[in-house]
Amino acid sequence: MPDKPVLDACCGGRMFWFDKADQRAVFMDKRRFVGTCCDGRNVSVEPDVQADFADMPFPDDSFRLVVFDPPHLKCGHNSWTAQKYGRLEGDWRGSIKAGFEECFRVLEPNGVLIFKWNEYQIPVKEILALAPCAPLFGHRSGKKSLTHWIAFIKDERMANA
Repeated sequence: MPDKPVLDACCGGRMFWFDKADQRAVFMDKRRFVGTCCDGRNVSVEPDVQADFADMPFPDDSFRLVVFDPPHLKCGHNSWTAQKYGRLEGDWRGSIKAGFEECFRVLEPNGVLIFKWNEYQIPVKEILALAPCAPLFGHRSGKKSLTHWIAFIKDERMANA
């Protein structure tokens, strides 16, 4: 699968993908679930690779683009959102930090990381403090502007680290 140029490191239900079966991407998630949520909505989390974003089974420099959209909820075990996207548990700061490190490890030099975060429970400022480098740019979206799309690049210093 590393011959594909894109990795979605926490694919969940592939909600933002135009083509949920895009052949250019490897879809990864630590969960596998097909069923009905607490509110009756259907949920399908069917990754190509079942693995944790904090410990990816790919060689260094494998992808040109990585999408990192980790769970962002600390509360709400049985909510539709938690069932669809997962939730943060335990040392979530350490997990997110390790996720950033893994995303950059599997990125090719000058590769791009697209990070998505919803700050409903945790401000994006706290999350960006866990990233190994500063972002290039970002954009807020959603009805309340709580969702952030943020771009990073793996520059020469990170590639040689």
